[in-house]
Amino acid sequence: MTGVRTVLTIAGLTLREARRRRVVLALAVLTVLLLGLSGWGFSRLAAESGLDTLTSGQARLAASQLLNLVMFGLSLIAALGTAFLAGPTLAGETESGIALSVLARPVRRHQVLLGKWLGLVTFGSAYVVLAGLAQCLVVLATVDYWPPRPAAALALLAAQTVVLLTLAVLLSTVVSPMASGVVAVGLFGATWIAGVVGGVGAAFGNEGVARVGTISRMVLPTDGLWRGAMHGFQDSAAIAQVGAEMEGFPFLSDAPLTGAYLAWAAVWVAMVWGLAAISFQRRDL
Repeated sequence: MTGVRTVLTIAGLTLREARRRRVVLALAVLTVLLLGLSGWGFSRLAAESGLDTLTSGQARLAASQLLNLVMFGLSLIAALGTAFLAGPTLAGETESGIALSVLARPVRRHQVLLGKWLGLVTFGSAYVVLAGLAQCLVVLATVDYWPPRPAAALALLAAQTVVLLTLAVLLSTVVSPMASGVVAVGLFGATWIAGVVGGVGAAFGNEGVARVGTISRMVLPTDGLWRGAMHGFQDSAAIAQVGAEMEGFPFLSDAPLTGAYLAWAAVWVAMVWGLAAISFQRRDL
């Protein structure tokens, strides 16, 4: 019971610390800008391109593509913010000696790591869900489109954030705060590009190129979870009307995630967190 209380206390302190960092202010500014620009863009699109004069299927398809595009921008902001929060929270405290003062008390290293990870995950997931919900409301108000499975899609976006945060925490136990954020965001982008390449390969029937996307989604599940989120934001009936014409398009997903893949993502997080705990345990403070 004492261990649980310790973890929750550290998680609460991590949340408070995260709110005080300038990264949070940058996240808020970028999010407001994205919501404002997307709202203006959707409203102009409806007014100038006659979105409301298209058939219902075409309108839903256009709205799906644009919503997924904007949501990718939101996931990128979340990736940047959370990755650069994780590094200073652990590696920065280790370098400054703050971690040593905390661990001088009867607190185990894995409790500190778990508390910080839990606080960061809570912060990152809450941000993604609230910002994503705000974006859905903006789209509803401007073009009258509401995604068919918003709860599942936002949950998958939150899961993507958890995966990237866990990777950033592992990196922060072995490299500097800045380097851990740069590497984490770089891998996030590389995995997304590999997913796009794999989608193009699948569209052209090239199994070798298509396998690039499959392997990258197994090595780092961020892109796989993102594709599952896209499927929740888009109208499946509209995609079915288009057929193979949109196959390989980077902002549409033709299939939901399987239970096996979601299980793999959970196992991946557990394994990487375990590696982070081992690395932090062995690190000289």
